[in-house]
Amino acid sequence: MNTSQKNMMILVAGPFRSGTNDDPVLIHRNTELMEQYALRVYESGHLPVLGEWFALPLIRTAGSTVLGDDIFTALFHPVAMRLLGHCDAVLRVGGPSQGCDDMLRLAKEQGKPVYFAVEELPLVEE
Repeated sequence: MNTSQKNMMILVAGPFRSGTNDDPVLIHRNTELMEQYALRVYESGHLPVLGEWFALPLIRTAGSTVLGDDIFTALFHPVAMRLLGHCDAVLRVGGPSQGCDDMLRLAKEQGKPVYFAVEELPLVEE
């Protein structure tokens, strides 16, 4: 690991619906995996965020009634892409996901580092 003098806001990006056939149990497992990584990011001295933490309450409030409906589709990925603009880096976790691939492409276009393991993150000096 490298050493950094300041902490970073790191977007933890992993599959949400991908590979689940919209099975709520599998979606929950995907979310739990991202949150487990988020805790590790926090323990390394950084501030983790998940797009789901921002998008899902907005989707619910906007009146979405079914996973993947028009409201869900209009907000889910766009919220994460907007959030990325406020993040310093991305940690990619989990299995295949077109949404994550799109997010990584945008992060690279914005010049943000993309990590694939918590161990790659710079250490924060205390």
